[in-house]
Amino acid sequence: MQNPIRILSTKKLSEKQKQLLLNADFSVFDANFISIQSKDFKIDSINDCLIFTSQNAVESVLQNRKIREIKIRKCFCVGEKTKALLEQNGFEIIEYSDYAAELASIIFNKYPKISFTFFCGNIRRDVLPDALRLGNIKLDEIEVYTTNPATHKIDFTPDGILFFSPSAVGSFLQENKIEDEICFCIGNTTAEALKYATPNIIIANQPNVESTIMKCIEYYRQ
Repeated sequence: MQNPIRILSTKKLSEKQKQLLLNADFSVFDANFISIQSKDFKIDSINDCLIFTSQNAVESVLQNRKIREIKIRKCFCVGEKTKALLEQNGFEIIEYSDYAAELASIIFNKYPKISFTFFCGNIRRDVLPDALRLGNIKLDEIEVYTTNPATHKIDFTPDGILFFSPSAVGSFLQENKIEDEICFCIGNTTAEALKYATPNIIIANQPNVESTIMKCIEYYRQ
């Protein structure tokens, strides 16, 4: 009997997400290779509109004492799930995109006179803030959560590894090596973080967990 394909996810999957892999007769090991900590932050003033590029930032802001005041402002965001979380909690979305660079381009071309408050993490990428400042668009950043490595030593060799952030890539490589494993990445930025560790990189069609899982299943079912 052939051994099942062994998949390691560097993020804890929901039961529904894990079931996609189990239904394909894969064996699955999942663990969080990063930990997210919300911060208690102060807001002295808020600009015209808000920017969110992650669900983690939304979840932290929802805990803030000034949440009613914050929710008056309209939002720009990155990611379908970030958008969904904002809408579930009563925020109004003006624009959203799957990638920060695309959102920066939309703002630069359509909203150059609006000022923004960007709720971000401690290791946020420079793409969006740099682009807006280059266009002389007012942007204030408020750090609302921190991302920390949560390293695990893996004692088996998986066939495929699922990566969902550059931070998780760095955390994984602290204790583990990549040899012949195929690495499935949620997007280009995560793939970029892996390029010095392996050439065996496949990028999801859409930047979400489910698309990354489906890309993995498609690869092994070819």
